Amino acid sequence: MRNRFDVQLYELNREIIEMGAMCEEAISTASTALLSGNVELASKVRANSHLIDQMERDIESRCMKLLLHQQPVARDLRQISAALKMITDMERIGDQAEDIAEIVIFLNGHTMEGMEQIGEMARETIAMVTASVDAFVKKDVEMAQNVLIQDDIVDDYFAKMKDGIISMIAKNPEDGEFALDLLMIAKYFERIGDHATNIAEWVIYSVTGAHKEA
Repeated sequence: MRNRFDVQLYELNREIIEMGAMCEEAISTASTALLSGNVELASKVRANSHLIDQMERDIESRCMKLLLHQQPVARDLRQISAALKMITDMERIGDQAEDIAEIVIFLNGHTMEGMEQIGEMARETIAMVTASVDAFVKKDVEMAQNVLIQDDIVDDYFAKMKDGIISMIAKNPEDGEFALDLLMIAKYFERIGDHATNIAEWVIYSVTGAHKEA
């Protein structure tokens, strides 16, 4: 019975890693589409987001079966409950990558001042998501804690973006609508950083049994 449970737990971990990789790809694709003004590339993010949604449902179902049909010990329960929390954040990361892509499509290839800074913010955010998933794979608490530190960097980027956009609107009021779109994109990246932080916190919980909110 335990051997069967271990196999199912392994499959659960594999699926979470796969879902995390899909989230990384979604953000990376949305970011590349934004910086290059590539509408066709942005359109691909939408299909990827639907696959992430399906994976969330599949993993949730697997977790429920493990809880109902097996007899997990305390450590296993932590891992399964952490998995349920993590996939919620991953699904939202997919949604926000899609939201960014939708704005890129709406802008129809338009780019302007401020794109370089948002590109740096995007790279930092992608690194957070990658590190949070790697921390889960390796059960690495220190790596997960570093993600929490990285979130401050992303928050700083967002604060700078807001200041830059205010200046942009003051100098070129006719670009106000685009500037607000850029601010919304920056906010989505900031939220993705928050979700990566949540994932890292649940990784720490799955290993140590301690959670920040507890």
